[in-house]
Amino acid sequence: MRYLLPQDVLETLAFISAERYRIPLIIFLIMCFNVLLAPVVAAATPGRVPHWQVYTISLLGLVTVALCVYLFVVIFQPEKF
Repeated sequence: MRYLLPQDVLETLAFISAERYRIPLIIFLIMCFNVLLAPVVAAATPGRVPHWQVYTISLLGLVTVALCVYLFVVIFQPEKF
């Protein structure tokens, strides 16, 4: 049986689906999204803001959104928790 994807892509997908590496993968994706979100935050803030402060504000926003989603799920599906 031939695969449509190259072997290295299949190995990467197997790595991502492993339960052991789920938390580092989530942290990595959050950091990547934070890098994409930081210029938007920098453009929206008035005046000159240091880079570390822009990344901190973006990360705080991501954590707030994640907490809102988590609480929304916990409120409407309490039997899973």
